[in-house]
Amino acid sequence: MVHMFRMGDLRLALDVESGALHVLDEAAFCVLAQLINGETPPASPALDELRALEARGQLFAPPADAQVHTHMQNRTPVVKALCLHMAHECNLSCVYCFAGQGNYGENDCGLMPLEVGKKALDFIIENSGNRKNLEVDFFGGEPMLNFDTVKALVEYGRAREKGAGKRFRFTLTTNGALLNDENIPYINETFDNIVLSLDGRRQVNDRMRGAGTHDFLLPKIKAMSDARGTASHYVRGTFTRFNLDFAADVIHLADAGFKNISVEPVVAPPETDYALREADLPALFAEYEKLADALLARKREGRGIHFFHFEIDMEGGPCIAKRVTGCGAGAEYLAVTPAGRLFPCHQFVGDMNFCLGDLQTGMHETAQARVHEFSQCHVLTKPECSACWAKYYCSGGCMATAFYANGSIMQPDKISCELMRKRIECALYMAAKELE
Repeated sequence: MVHMFRMGDLRLALDVESGALHVLDEAAFCVLAQLINGETPPASPALDELRALEARGQLFAPPADAQVHTHMQNRTPVVKALCLHMAHECNLSCVYCFAGQGNYGENDCGLMPLEVGKKALDFIIENSGNRKNLEVDFFGGEPMLNFDTVKALVEYGRAREKGAGKRFRFTLTTNGALLNDENIPYINETFDNIVLSLDGRRQVNDRMRGAGTHDFLLPKIKAMSDARGTASHYVRGTFTRFNLDFAADVIHLADAGFKNISVEPVVAPPETDYALREADLPALFAEYEKLADALLARKREGRGIHFFHFEIDMEGGPCIAKRVTGCGAGAEYLAVTPAGRLFPCHQFVGDMNFCLGDLQTGMHETAQARVHEFSQCHVLTKPECSACWAKYYCSGGCMATAFYANGSIMQPDKISCELMRKRIECALYMAAKELE
């Protein structure tokens, strides 16, 4: 499979199976289009060049589906990551919050007790098989509302990991409202990754997150980011139908001094006035291309940033199994509520149809079938994904978004797919431009 596209002044072709990216002149671009369409182009230097790439396995490379299918069918997934919902409460009231302003539909409200958190860490140790490195994200609501328990769980995890032959990688996801001079050094020293929430320009942020929140949160989040330096962290924002010009929000955050930024499309019920619609796609595509050129210009000026959705590794990157399975929700990644209930991921929390069990009594009798369903949901089992050129970069997309859009984790959300493909094109374009 080969994907061809134009962006800026470049003509690009991605060989999907080999991962080779080619920058072509007009003649080779036209000849390649003929080959893809099953035509027989006349002899030419361009055709010779393309045939040479094919002979080297860098064009029209055969799919590895059979090999990967065998691996996927024979594997026994183990739990490698947990999302600990430290608080089903929040100190903000973001309009677009998928968690209902942090309380997840008033199910399991309140703060996670220390003993529940300890059971969760014991659970991942016991269910992670031979896997050594384990991921734990302290999430909410707002986890810093329960920060003493967070700190106690970090201490407990560090005490347990050596004897268990494990290594915890802790992440804190916070809106930043409770950051201060006392806890910033502790967070910086303790957590392997930090996710900080801010949507961009003042009017954009405050419309969805509350009046005055931009000016209140910005200095706190900036202090955390500055203390963090080059260690893993990023500022994460959300764009909605109210700011289709979201490139300006990325640049706003970059101008504020942030080096690691993610501004992502809102996930919302289609009836909400802020939800993205198919009619918005042309404007969003143009905005992503505008952002790509703006970030290239900043890099040339020595002011480059890392924009999460444009980061792509053309030479290494995740192994094929990771590219096929993505986050592993429901099988390798689980969410734990304050009451100790288990869900396939944080976006399914509150939907009792997806409750897999709890830490006290274990998995429900029906949970194994549900876990198997999630473990078998990957790009090679979903027809739309297996036929898509972007499959090894998007890994099939978000299963929760798919389910709440289409009623099935096997049917990806159209808008999400379109935006993902455009982001990958922009990332490939930027990679090619940086080699000029």
